[in-house]
Amino acid sequence: MSPVALGETAIGQGCGNGAVLLGDATTAYAAYANGPVRALKTPGGKPRHSFAKINRNGVRTVFGILAVIRESDCSPVWYRVRLPIRPNGATGFVAAHAVTLRGVRTRLDVDLSRRRVSFFKDGRLVMAATAGIGAAQTPTPTGRYYVNQRLLAPDPSGPFGPGAIGISAFSPVLLDWAQGGPIAIHGTNDPSSVGRSVSHGCIRVESRLLRRLLRATETGSPVTIHA
Repeated sequence: MSPVALGETAIGQGCGNGAVLLGDATTAYAAYANGPVRALKTPGGKPRHSFAKINRNGVRTVFGILAVIRESDCSPVWYRVRLPIRPNGATGFVAAHAVTLRGVRTRLDVDLSRRRVSFFKDGRLVMAATAGIGAAQTPTPTGRYYVNQRLLAPDPSGPFGPGAIGISAFSPVLLDWAQGGPIAIHGTNDPSSVGRSVSHGCIRVESRLLRRLLRATETGSPVTIHA
């Protein structure tokens, strides 16, 4: 099978005709690793990055799905996915048999100019919260990402509050930080920092709201961060 160029295949084409976009305004798709997964630059092409089934934080590796390539009988062969690696916005292809597909009905929107996080379910706005964002020297990166992990903090009174919603984005400047400087939406033990540009790039919300977001946000949820 010879896939067509990415980004040029519309939703609704027949099976076996190239990459078909997945998802709409209400539903996205996530790919959960069944075991070790190799992400390739092109279908069947050179390796881009390898992932373990369980990541460094002890949770299942998940990718945000963009498109699917199917055989003529409509069975999926490859998924084009967002990758939780540098550079921000990186994509690759994973074999369909290496992952399990799950639907996702939630998404997050981060408006940096308004310092606001909005949570949507089934396309409807459910919750909006004031947020702290990156300082001028350590800005929050803009772009389209996805929730790749949800983590509970060992100490809810610590700097991350009760936990963090990990995003497949990295600080554009903190290259030497632990795990590469990943970006997350998390709580805080300093409520006065919410609504200000003071973080190292992460998005801070009040801890009581972070608890709600942690419960409601599905892993694999699309995340848009914009100015």
